[in-house]
Amino acid sequence: MTQTGENYPPQESSDSKDTANHTLKIRVLPLAVLFIAVLTGTGLGTRFYVQQDLSVVYVILAVFFSTNIVICYWEACLFLRRDWIEKRTVYWRDRRIETGRLPHFEFFASKVPMARIFSPSLWADIWATYAQYDPSFADRRTYGFNVDISNGFFTFVPTLLLYATFTVYLFPSYVAGIIGLMLCWQWTYMTSVYWVSFFVANRHTQISRRDLYIYLFGMNAPWVLCPLLGLFVSIRLILDGNYSVLA
Repeated sequence: MTQTGENYPPQESSDSKDTANHTLKIRVLPLAVLFIAVLTGTGLGTRFYVQQDLSVVYVILAVFFSTNIVICYWEACLFLRRDWIEKRTVYWRDRRIETGRLPHFEFFASKVPMARIFSPSLWADIWATYAQYDPSFADRRTYGFNVDISNGFFTFVPTLLLYATFTVYLFPSYVAGIIGLMLCWQWTYMTSVYWVSFFVANRHTQISRRDLYIYLFGMNAPWVLCPLLGLFVSIRLILDGNYSVLA
């Protein structure tokens, strides 16, 4: 493993290096942020054009919905490239020992050719780096693995639908509220159970307290806190009979 991670994938054949050096590339972190920003900006722009307002509540939920939509794709890649992830988990573990670099930092700092920005192998590699903190994402038998692929396949369309109706009021408010209650409750519940499963499996003893707070709690907290706000909004939509809570 002599590659530096400057380009994605980290291991390139010598025959492709000359061509790769002349290919337009973008770093992974700005690319991920760009995807979320485009989805968020689309929602904010559409709402302001149609409703002539942007509330703090709507903006928070717009960012969350956009993030979940992007991560749904990553979670689909988790399922589609599960064999690859198991191999890459070993690669990143060995690479960290060899170089002392943090896998997720190196991954997000790496460059990907524009032609591969939707590559399942690229986005599946995120889970191989996260598996350095929670090995369940490299084990298809675990709750963490299966709850995430379920989120990827089963909440993509409902998230789009709820985002759209919060933006342009597609349905009566009580219908939006019912959809929101179902979707936001399952996010809160599934993330809470994931945290419980992590401790029950004693995985918290295998990482530092710093990593526990940053990667387990910090990275997953939005899927509890934002859905809690979504639950409040959904209840108001049903009880108020209008969309004033988003105004």
